[in-house]
Amino acid sequence: MIIKVGICLKSVQPLFYQGRSGFLTMKAALWNLTQLPLTAQFLCTRHTNPKLGRRLTDGQNSRQTDGQPGLRNGAIRHGKEEMKDDMEGSLKSFTLRQRSSFPKSVFAAGTAKRTAEMLKRKSAVVSKDEEKPETRTARGAGKVKPPDRPLSVAEWKTLKEAGGNPQRFDIQMMCALFNSGAELDIAKSLLTFVAMDTGTLSYELLLRYLTLCVSGGHDAEVFDVYDIIRGSFPSLDTGASSLFIKSFSRTARWREAVEILNEVKKVFTPSPRNYGDIIAAALLHGDITTAWALYDELIGKGLNPHQETWINLFKGSGQINWVEMKMAENISKSNHQERLLGILLYMRNNQIYPQHSLASSIRTWFESLTEQKWAASWTTATPEGLCTCCGSELESIQLTSEEYQQLKDRVMTDIIQGRDVFNKTTPEELEQFKAFVKRKPAFDVVIDGLNVANINKDKSKQSETLLAVVSELERRGLVVLVLGRKHMLRPSRSWERHNMNLLQQKAHCFFTENISEDDPFLLYATLHSGNHCQFVSRDLMRDHKACLPDGVTRRLFFKWQRGHQLVVDGHVAAGRRVRFQSIPSYDTIVQTSGDSWHVPYDDTLDRSTYEVPQRWLCLSKKH
Repeated sequence: MIIKVGICLKSVQPLFYQGRSGFLTMKAALWNLTQLPLTAQFLCTRHTNPKLGRRLTDGQNSRQTDGQPGLRNGAIRHGKEEMKDDMEGSLKSFTLRQRSSFPKSVFAAGTAKRTAEMLKRKSAVVSKDEEKPETRTARGAGKVKPPDRPLSVAEWKTLKEAGGNPQRFDIQMMCALFNSGAELDIAKSLLTFVAMDTGTLSYELLLRYLTLCVSGGHDAEVFDVYDIIRGSFPSLDTGASSLFIKSFSRTARWREAVEILNEVKKVFTPSPRNYGDIIAAALLHGDITTAWALYDELIGKGLNPHQETWINLFKGSGQINWVEMKMAENISKSNHQERLLGILLYMRNNQIYPQHSLASSIRTWFESLTEQKWAASWTTATPEGLCTCCGSELESIQLTSEEYQQLKDRVMTDIIQGRDVFNKTTPEELEQFKAFVKRKPAFDVVIDGLNVANINKDKSKQSETLLAVVSELERRGLVVLVLGRKHMLRPSRSWERHNMNLLQQKAHCFFTENISEDDPFLLYATLHSGNHCQFVSRDLMRDHKACLPDGVTRRLFFKWQRGHQLVVDGHVAAGRRVRFQSIPSYDTIVQTSGDSWHVPYDDTLDRSTYEVPQRWLCLSKKH
């Protein structure tokens, strides 16, 4: 059964590149049209949405900063949420004494969440918004309740009237059907009703129907929609392209997804998800040459692969018949192995941490190399930086002299002398500070005075708190610089004169104007004093790291920061020794010695982007 649906090109122009015909021929299999005559001519839809042509954001958001995911733990989106993204893209070196229990570093995975939960418990205030996280739905989608069976035109009309005849009833209902995982036949009956009720089907409704089909795995229905669109428009928009690529990649028609991808590349950069879908299909059908070619193209465009893509590459290795492969394609088993090891080096160079599922695939692949006799274990590292499984020493957290000089030069240029530095200080004050540092001996520790003074909640004891921290460091024979602001020198309840006098006897002090920002001064003094110098602050310096021009320098800064930042552990109380959180002696990064690999991996959903995993995969060759 064939039905011709006339759709005005003007209404869908933001979505498709205008083609040769404004009419779509739709197969009756697309939905149940028993309510309609064999052929029907519908009116042009007048509804337009200026947001409909917006590019898909998947490709943009998939670019990870410094190899670290912008979302917590780089969480990979699956299923329905992923379908929504495609659809909505179209529609819109001294060692401080530590506690015997080896306290966690501020950079340890999950620290931020644990701290937030502790503060929440203490305040005993939990908002309802926090208890009920938001989920993205179309406007009004939560107000309509989808039926549990296909409805007739009359039944749909009654349901619509019962809800007050909302203008976007069809869109809201299709969204509700999608969110509830409704049967496809119900969505088909909705389309039938809309066609009879309004005389047209808007592109937005068709796209949401397509999203439902792809999400539910109804690939035959997707093929019908594809044929309809191809029959009228020469090019696809971003969201439709991504949905078609995903659906075709799951079927024997996966090579058509490659053709769609090639068309997409003429207009914009495909997303890592687009590449990943086809790479998975190529591996499933034994076309490893195409898989690696697409992977190289993805990397060449500066995109970061999704972790599922790496999982498929490692898993797909075990499904290859290398005897047949050698005869059919110009790729060897050893070459394939080198490519997979290259993925680990890519993770290292971009400071990417695999999730546990990917780490498991990596482990399985190494164990499958029976001729090389790899032993694999889940493990941790000691405070001294030794693998608890094989005993190997992990790479040091300390920068080499070349790395340190490179970082120092970039920080001086881009942070200390950056274009906005004088919004935070004055040229005269900065020059005075440089002269001050030059006159003094190299410092062992630089303290952000105001930051440290605010550790305790009791603001009447700020000077007492700061003095306690300075006294602890002075007791250890260290040369200390305290950076403060001039208001701290005015006697008050918070800043007692006696405490401030003692502070200036125990440490070198420099007090900036009250409007000045401390951090540039802190970074300058710390880096100027040498690679041994550490700093005390709770500030994680994320804004300053973002000022650095490239990923390599930002990763160097993060490594230096983790090896040099001291954070006071717990509260500071009079008469008690001040303790600091541990500074790791080793770098948390993928590393190899040839006969071994150590891969830090995420075993928690609580890791923030500035934190590092605490669990490792140890891979070592048996001798």
